[in-house]
Amino acid sequence: MKQIEWKNIVLRQLRKIETKEDRDDIYEAVGKLARFPDCDNIKYIVNSDSFYRLRVKNWRVIFSSRLEIITIEEVKRRNERTYR
Repeated sequence: MKQIEWKNIVLRQLRKIETKEDRDDIYEAVGKLARFPDCDNIKYIVNSDSFYRLRVKNWRVIFSSRLEIITIEEVKRRNERTYR
C-alpha cells in the first residue's frame, strides 16, 4: 500500500468545487490510488516527468508516483486546456 500525499494547492482547489458529491467522488477515487498501479481510469501523461492522470467524472486528478508515495499535484475540470 502506498501513502497518499496532498499538496496544499490541491486542497484549495477541492474547496472550490461546487458540489459535495463531486468532492466525495474525488476523495474516494484518490483513496483507491493506494493500490497503484492496480487502479482504473489512470493514464500516463505523455511528455511529462512521471505524471499520471486519474479520471473522476468531469474532473482530472494529476499525480506523481515515487517509491511508496503518491503525490496529488492538481485537480482540474476537464476541458481543452487541462493538460497544458
